[in-house]
Amino acid sequence: MNLAAATNESLANASNVLIYSSMAVYTLAFFAHIAEWVFGSRSKVGRTAAALSAPGADAGAGASAAAGKAQAGGTAVLERPKVVTRAATGTRDVPDGPGAAGGTFKGDLWGRIAISLTLVAFLVEAGGVATRALSVERAPWANMYEFSITFSTVAVGSYLVLLALKKNVRWIGLPLVTTVLLDLGIAVTTLYTDSDQLVPALHSYWLWIHVSTAILCGAVFYLGAVGTILYLFRDSYENKVASGGTPGKFASSVMERLPSAASLDTFAYRINAAVFPLWTFTIIAGAIWAGDAWGRYWGWDPKEVWSFITWVAYAAYLHARATAGWKGRKAAYLALVAFACWLFNYYGVNIFVSGLHSYAGV
Repeated sequence: MNLAAATNESLANASNVLIYSSMAVYTLAFFAHIAEWVFGSRSKVGRTAAALSAPGADAGAGASAAAGKAQAGGTAVLERPKVVTRAATGTRDVPDGPGAAGGTFKGDLWGRIAISLTLVAFLVEAGGVATRALSVERAPWANMYEFSITFSTVAVGSYLVLLALKKNVRWIGLPLVTTVLLDLGIAVTTLYTDSDQLVPALHSYWLWIHVSTAILCGAVFYLGAVGTILYLFRDSYENKVASGGTPGKFASSVMERLPSAASLDTFAYRINAAVFPLWTFTIIAGAIWAGDAWGRYWGWDPKEVWSFITWVAYAAYLHARATAGWKGRKAAYLALVAFACWLFNYYGVNIFVSGLHSYAGV
């Protein structure tokens, strides 16, 4: 074994160590996120969030304002107006919940610990991806194992960027870390592939462009799917409360701390709409690469077909959102169908369907 081969093998082993280490830190972050929700459930803010939009709240606010004026010697004291968001159905105004921490100091402390651990795990995993790239001397996403570890890294990175931009997305933390652990578990046990060089068809700079954009799109589509699923739960909860029903204690504790259904619906729509043009570019870039590699831009290969089906599904969702009769739950179901198409395009086509894209194996 020459020096270069020994160095590459050492880098590959280092990459594996970093990926397993990131899984250990993600596990700690997972428990910290759970602790945030558990301690936040004791918050009175969380248990009474729905009461803020009750009919009596306006009267109470008026009384408080009158008292404020009296205490100020008759001088009008302007209070900050309550900010509410309108639900997708257009029939109710519901405030956003206080978040997973529930407005409690202890819950917030655990939340900050969870975010810190998630950041550390992200950096360790990113190091594992970079080390894998060095070991193979190419882009680290030429097979399903490499795609999976890069995908989870980008998904967590996108979440951290949204947090850095002061977006109200801490509620994504627990489902995100849970999914990342599942993704990495499948990657290291089922999809793992030893470091190897590319087949001739992949020797192109389009590997960096086409696959990297596909990974970024999938990661952001995933965040949109989480928002959509939670929107459906929160919308059902709000409908039950509005109709006079009494949700269970657990449902109330969780749902009241999430953003309103309207906010979740808007978040999912904006995320999907923002990344859809990039998915369009991904398909175009793949067609150009196919022209260079195989002498034709489109051949209805299974991967090409399902990429196009995914594009059509998301286009239908965005069109549905622009149509008055398809807002809310109907559009949300369509968004989940679109993400399911993306998942099948990755797992189903790669594992169960043979085609020109099968050269990378699992």
